[in-house]
Amino acid sequence: MDAWVRFSAQSQARERLLRAAQYACALVGDSLRRNGASAGALARVRQLEAHLSLSRKLLRLGSSAEALEAAQRAIHLSDTVLRFCVTLSHLNRAMYFACDNVLWAGKAGLVPSIDQEKWSQRSFRYYLFALVVNLSRDCYELRLLLEREASGKRAQGGSNGPQPRPRPRPRLQQLALRLQLQLRLLLHVLRNNPPLLLDLLKNTCDLFIPLDKLGLYRTSPGFVGLCGLASSVLSILTILHPWLKLKP
Repeated sequence: MDAWVRFSAQSQARERLLRAAQYACALVGDSLRRNGASAGALARVRQLEAHLSLSRKLLRLGSSAEALEAAQRAIHLSDTVLRFCVTLSHLNRAMYFACDNVLWAGKAGLVPSIDQEKWSQRSFRYYLFALVVNLSRDCYELRLLLEREASGKRAQGGSNGPQPRPRPRPRLQQLALRLQLQLRLLLHVLRNNPPLLLDLLKNTCDLFIPLDKLGLYRTSPGFVGLCGLASSVLSILTILHPWLKLKP
């Protein structure tokens, strides 16, 4: 298992580059289709996209072992919510990669009898579950940081002695002011925590991919390509600069 883990770690950057190229092809193909490109040009772009997808699946062989090992490490996290979210996310990723490996075997002709559509849908369901758990983890960490920042500001405000009582405002104005303060606090927290911001953006972009593939929220091939390209670039950034990766 350790050998597979090391192999997957070395292949991760190449897989992310191929993923970015694959979704860029989807974006270009949709743009060409909208602009009335020839059938031959569209076919070449789709063929390139399919080759890139198959190459990515090859690089992900063995990633299930890495995800299972990560889930085993996450079991020992002290925070109960983080332990649940991170462990469940890695387990879903392991199942997603396993389904993806079966798909690769079918598309490569090693097991031509498998139902590729069924395994593709199963793969995207596990992918969607993992993303939902990841976003839940992001929201939990964001809530903790917001509460910590708000309590710190209250402590600073209370250390300056009694404050003059504010003039009463209309209820709608009070609500607008409260929302404005909450938005400023949110932007301040996200600006000071780039790993959380990048993870939140990446998971949000990725979420539209399985939603579209499973028919739960239809968009367009161009929008899916844009989301996939954006999340791939963000993933590459976390590989180039490991401090940007959300831990654990």
